Amino acid sequence: MLLQFSVSNFRALRGLQTLNLAASNHDKSLPENTLSPDLPGLKGKRWLKGVALYGANASGKSTVIEAMEALSEWVGQSAKTTDPEEPISFIDPFALDAASAEEPTAFAIVFAVGEVRFEYRVAATKTLVLHESLRAWPASREQIWFERDWNPEKGAHDFSPDNPTGLPRHRDIEQRTLRNMLYLSKAVAENRKEVEAPFRWLVSRFKFLDLSTRSAVGGGFTLSQIDGKGEGIKRKIMNVLRHADLGIVDAVAIEKEPDDDFLKFLQSLPNDISDAMKQRGEKRPRFMEPQLLHQGPGKSSTPLEWDRESAGTHRLFALIGPWLDILENGYTVCIDEIETSMHPIMVRELLKLIFSDTENTGGAQVIFTTHNPLFLDGTLLRRDQVWFTDKDDEGASHLYPLTEFQPRQDESLIRGYMAGRYGAVPFVPRGLLGTFSSLKETASDKEGVDG
Repeated sequence: MLLQFSVSNFRALRGLQTLNLAASNHDKSLPENTLSPDLPGLKGKRWLKGVALYGANASGKSTVIEAMEALSEWVGQSAKTTDPEEPISFIDPFALDAASAEEPTAFAIVFAVGEVRFEYRVAATKTLVLHESLRAWPASREQIWFERDWNPEKGAHDFSPDNPTGLPRHRDIEQRTLRNMLYLSKAVAENRKEVEAPFRWLVSRFKFLDLSTRSAVGGGFTLSQIDGKGEGIKRKIMNVLRHADLGIVDAVAIEKEPDDDFLKFLQSLPNDISDAMKQRGEKRPRFMEPQLLHQGPGKSSTPLEWDRESAGTHRLFALIGPWLDILENGYTVCIDEIETSMHPIMVRELLKLIFSDTENTGGAQVIFTTHNPLFLDGTLLRRDQVWFTDKDDEGASHLYPLTEFQPRQDESLIRGYMAGRYGAVPFVPRGLLGTFSSLKETASDKEGVDG
């Protein structure tokens, strides 16, 4: 479960920005949208099942999710580093200020695995990890499992404390950890079981879905569940599809002849891959595709080719499988542009599954970006679940919660947001081409001439 995330000097985010998922003690609305885990030292504290990030285009809301994903992928891949001179590809400093390129990028994340809370911090430049630390709270008192700081005089990292609780020091592994490598990742690669739980959460239980128009997300995961994961999973998928008012009565996986482009791709494969396929008796991979059966006149059903289904149907089908998987396993998922090609009512219903105590029994969470003001009507999201991103005059993005504005209980959040009361909306006073201003000026000039 994600509790808090902070980042600085990453892409559009220059100063320190923090997303806090602690639920407000003063907000008693929609209690089902919160979680109440038994975490030592945080008795009675509630946490949010979801957060919506609002902002204008290029305001930085996607960057917040990209920062989380960068940290997750870095932890998962860092131990594969073999060259101490290799640049750290996940470090991407603020680009609009030359001085920021020389400053470190910093990440800090607080999360819970079961009843144990962890805090992981890392700060690095493109070439060097300057700081890394892991803290744990198996009980109410903090345990520092390791701290690692770069010592420029020694040209090496100093590790502390000397006798940590929870993770005994292993000086051989410390020495084998390259200066551009994460010790957390190296420790797992060296079979340190103590750090397995926080590592696995960051790498495997922290999920990311890009549903924006630039994404090529497909229905492969949902298709695999229909094709071979048992009738129970298929029944759940079909239950969602039938209730989505799309006229769908069944879904099957069919094998289809690959098109010319795919055949050319197969012919371009290296010989070693082609030979391996032949040894397994495969002439070519199976090319599977969904086929949905639609309700026709009477009780008849008619299959439609996948290419004839709408973009919204494609998106919903692609999302159903991962969504049910998230609910079943209690993952924390970050989604960019959740409403792409889908009706807002459909998105609401998907979110309500996450917020439902009945359907979400594993503590799943969702952090998503959106432009849709209809979600602000007070029936879906609590006020502490709404966050904004906005850019300042120097091009740096800022992240802040709706609660900073202390809106009145009877205040229309939809109207306030659209009016720009909370920022995070485009400011286009003259129209995209200055049209409104130029039309007025032209009219005034004409009146002066005529007069």
